[in-house]
Amino acid sequence: MSIHRRQISRRSMLAGAAALGLTSTLAACGGSDDDSGKSSGPVKLTYWSWAPNMEKVAAIWNKKNPDITVTVSKQASGGEIVSKLITAKKAGNAPDLIQVEYQSLPTLVSNDVLADISKYVGDAKSEFSDGLWKMVTLGTDAVYSVPQDSAPLMFYYREDLFKQHGLSVPKTWTEFAEVARAAKKAAPDAYLTTFSSNDPGLFAGLAQQAGGQWWTVDGGGKWTVGIDDAGTRQVTEFWGGLVQEGVIDNQPMYTPAWNQALNKGTHLAWISAVWAPGVLVSSAPDTKGKWRMAPLPQWKSGDNVTGSWGGSSTGVSSDSEHAEAAAKFARWINTDPEALAALVKEVAIYPAATKGQSGDILTTPEFFSNQADFYTTAAEIAATTAPSAWGPNVQTAYTAFQDGFGSATKAKKEAPFLSALSSMQSKTFDDMKKQGFEVTEA
Repeated sequence: MSIHRRQISRRSMLAGAAALGLTSTLAACGGSDDDSGKSSGPVKLTYWSWAPNMEKVAAIWNKKNPDITVTVSKQASGGEIVSKLITAKKAGNAPDLIQVEYQSLPTLVSNDVLADISKYVGDAKSEFSDGLWKMVTLGTDAVYSVPQDSAPLMFYYREDLFKQHGLSVPKTWTEFAEVARAAKKAAPDAYLTTFSSNDPGLFAGLAQQAGGQWWTVDGGGKWTVGIDDAGTRQVTEFWGGLVQEGVIDNQPMYTPAWNQALNKGTHLAWISAVWAPGVLVSSAPDTKGKWRMAPLPQWKSGDNVTGSWGGSSTGVSSDSEHAEAAAKFARWINTDPEALAALVKEVAIYPAATKGQSGDILTTPEFFSNQADFYTTAAEIAATTAPSAWGPNVQTAYTAFQDGFGSATKAKKEAPFLSALSSMQSKTFDDMKKQGFEVTEA
């Protein structure tokens, strides 16, 4: 889903929204040239967020800024908050501030939920990696949110079991396949890892690393769906082949059986994001101090790129009467050193701001006590994250992934994997066409 396309004008996003008749107020968003977003006198802002303890971070701001107070309203994450925001926008009462997952940005922009806050936060670009910044601009001159946390993909492995079985940490995906075979031979009851049909976000991140471009849009607002592109097909063939070969497990993640596989060592590795240590604490409690983290294997020897799985940002709604004040908070919470430290301590996130990815505010995860350079390595990996762009119907693509790849993993054949990818492409394209977008297929 790497953007790899020319910058497009803000009008192109309007064109995409126009197909749904959603542009009536987008021109008057917080990033417009008028002064409607300015505030005089005390301001009260509402912030929708699903993150735990976000109110504790907002409390720091409120103490220092009594004229602009922020109240956090706890919400569900994922598709639920997106649907709720679109409904609130239609009623004209969307909150001032919104925690937004990167993949949800195009959906919210095309539904006119988010304001362009470029005139307030545009110069914050230097605080973030280029890949993350492109996620919040959608490749335009607009800025629809400020990056909050980043989730670069990494390779986690059981250091003790790798040594026991004489396995080397793979630097390429070819080596990964070789290690998977060697692991199966050394421990017939175990697997290197699993391919999970429950997790389209991980698959999307792997495709992102391979140069996949699932959605692109040109300067005129015409979208192209390219889920079944060369990069993603390469990823699909690779994992489908390993499942068919029987050297990679086919069970979903985040189940009792998966937890047991991690805890007992019948899964020797896990491809995950920087937030993985928090999952391992509860999923594999008996393995504390036995894991290490390394960069993701590369498709070409000598390359240095990763994908991402998750992450969110802070946006300002087009309904806010105090866009400038809201943007000021969005910038503060994601770039101020005290705010970043609070986000790490209270919310347990990995900051998107580069200055928050090292130093005293990050301490080695207790679960990785044997890897003192955990966050130093994480910062180096994060800097290699490929830029990605999302489309306005991500949930449709994700549902198609779970349906198609769910059947393919059960079949344990490579061919159904490729059929599932083709189905994912066609369902996503058909859905956009049905919604009224001007769209073509790659």
